[in-house]
Amino acid sequence: MSTRIIQVDSFSDRPFAGNPAAVCLLHAAAPEPWMQHVAAEMNLSETAFVHPIEPGPLFRLRWFTPRVEVDLCGHATLAAAHVLWEERMLHRQAPAQFETRSGRLGARRQRGWIELDFPAEALDTPIIDHLELDRIVAALKAPLISAGRNRSSSASRAASPSTSVALKSLVVKSTRTSPKIFPRG
Repeated sequence: MSTRIIQVDSFSDRPFAGNPAAVCLLHAAAPEPWMQHVAAEMNLSETAFVHPIEPGPLFRLRWFTPRVEVDLCGHATLAAAHVLWEERMLHRQAPAQFETRSGRLGARRQRGWIELDFPAEALDTPIIDHLELDRIVAALKAPLISAGRNRSSSASRAASPSTSVALKSLVVKSTRTSPKIFPRG
């Protein structure tokens, strides 16, 4: 049985732009060494490996760089959801649900965009460096309530309740529980 691998340019509406990720469509779980070799061969920042979990429209999703498995990758999750809809492995109106090392992730189509729902993780280390805090205030253009880090990102809250920023990826999000991923440009 052959294995399909599709390269997707996330955050773009045209080829050779955006952030490329490979999506490897599997029928069942694959051995970790094999997935690592495939990711090394693809030589992209991430290769996503996705297969259905019975029962229902739930998929297992893992991400590998050319060297290691990672806990979370936004652009490869976006690519995996896109491929599931385009390859008709999932009805176009059905949300994609993924089991990952970071917990349950979701993706849904929303007015021509894909909206990702990632788990919220508490910020366990406050940001106290005054220069960094000044840069955050300047970026938010609002007084700062709090700023901190967790194992995978930095975030801050401004005085405006509808404003927060994930500083690692500079994806702006509203008070909704899921960040919207918009194409650059």
